[in-house]
Amino acid sequence: MIDEFSVVVAADHQTSAEVDGESVILDLEEGVYYGLNPVGARIWKEIQEPTAVEEVTAAITAEYDVASEQCRRDVISLLQDLEENDLIKIEK
Repeated sequence: MIDEFSVVVAADHQTSAEVDGESVILDLEEGVYYGLNPVGARIWKEIQEPTAVEEVTAAITAEYDVASEQCRRDVISLLQDLEENDLIKIEK
């Protein structure tokens, strides 16, 4: 379960590139591509090193016009999707 205190990081078995403000991720083990919109790409950039969810939320809230609680829910939702697709690891 991911919460605001979880520390997450992008999985080692993927590679990604930014294209026109969006991120394209290739799962090297499964051979499947994933796309992230500009906000998702910003979150992806934040988790290239182990980062607490609350730090990701703070960075996104500072950059975009979004309420903190809504941002937290949206960030956690995206991270859960990434975890379900084995694209991130939860370190804590």
